[in-house]
Amino acid sequence: MRPPVFDTFHEAYLEVLNEVANRPDHVISSRGNRSRECRDISFTLTDPRHRTPRLSSRKTNIVFNYAEALWYLAGREDLDMIGYYAPRLYALSLDGYHLTGTAYGARLFGPRGNSQWDRAVELLGKDPDSKRAAMVIMRPGEFADLDNPDVACTLALQFLIRDGRLHTTAFMRGNDAMLGLVCDVFSFTLIAEFTALQLGVPLGSYTHHVASMHLNEPDWDRAAAILVEHAPPPESSPVMPADTSWETLETVLAWENQLRTNQGWFPVGSGVGLPPYWEQVLLLFDVYRQIKHHPSEPVDPAVLDALHANHQWLVGCRWPEAMPQAGR
Repeated sequence: MRPPVFDTFHEAYLEVLNEVANRPDHVISSRGNRSRECRDISFTLTDPRHRTPRLSSRKTNIVFNYAEALWYLAGREDLDMIGYYAPRLYALSLDGYHLTGTAYGARLFGPRGNSQWDRAVELLGKDPDSKRAAMVIMRPGEFADLDNPDVACTLALQFLIRDGRLHTTAFMRGNDAMLGLVCDVFSFTLIAEFTALQLGVPLGSYTHHVASMHLNEPDWDRAAAILVEHAPPPESSPVMPADTSWETLETVLAWENQLRTNQGWFPVGSGVGLPPYWEQVLLLFDVYRQIKHHPSEPVDPAVLDALHANHQWLVGCRWPEAMPQAGR
């Protein structure tokens, strides 16, 4: 039987959250975390670009979503970059400097030129009907150390070209329905869109398979609040420019580093040689730079005004104090 199909992740997310919150198969307690669990949850998105739920009760961190996807694409495993956007991740590091299981990018995209991703793209370029373009993330025996706080939740990603379109499937051993699900779908669908561009084929569907979809007890009330909101999904989703390349990402990452380390700001309206799609990402990083490095000062209204309406809405939900009407 095929997974249920949704046009947007917004719709899929509400269905999954409702299933786990209200119709769990089990209540489990693993590593001290009591949670509701549904086994073998799957869904397919017809348009993976609609990757962000629009829910004021969920307060999606769109800045972290883009940062994590870029961290993966860069093949990094350091905390310097990703820990800046999510300090909670420091608790998962064994040495205080690196992540292991969570660092999917190092396993997918490293080393550059001879990575699993490179080999998968080369294979599909030669044999578009291949079933072999599967990239393994969780390593054999990774879970053997019971004290390891950072074991990969994702088993593998697979690309298939069918009917001339790139379809992507993620296989996961477990997924947190409140936190991990939103982040993983965002990153994997963005990776899929980038991959389709490198292969020169249209973006196809995205399918998400999870053996254990769970909702931790501290999030039960929050899930209930989200489920009564029933907000409409976003009307449109940005399309990654067709000429996006590894060189484009290197430019974006150079700007990200400058903003993260507070060595400068993003020049609104002056043009930096990037398409508007990627300028929007950097504008989001600049908003976060100002919130992070200058918490007592108001965010520059020109930067907020330059954001697309949906990005403004997401920033306003997550950081209402950043908006001009907050009177900071």
